[in-house]
Amino acid sequence: MAYRTYHNYWVYILTNKPNGTLYIGVTGGIDDRMERHINGEGSKFTSKYKLNLLVYFEEFQYIGDAIAREKQLKNWHRQWKINLIEKENPSWINLWKNIDSETSSE
Repeated sequence: MAYRTYHNYWVYILTNKPNGTLYIGVTGGIDDRMERHINGEGSKFTSKYKLNLLVYFEEFQYIGDAIAREKQLKNWHRQWKINLIEKENPSWINLWKNIDSETSSE
């Protein structure tokens, strides 16, 4: 097995609609995780509220950094999270299709 010098980890925010319910997660495999969320298998919370729109994400090399950022965002007030999303994605578009097309071409 080849040793990878660079790993990819993501902190991401899902919702069901603009200004809807928010979910913050961390993963080492965004493709698999998003497929599970879309199929209602990501978690009980995301399944219950039908959270499958990826509206924000950050990429990290180290899992410790990603986990620290996830914890930080989870402790933020709701409005701060909304402001963060709207700074990068003011229309609350689903970013998953964009990431999926980028990663599938590699």
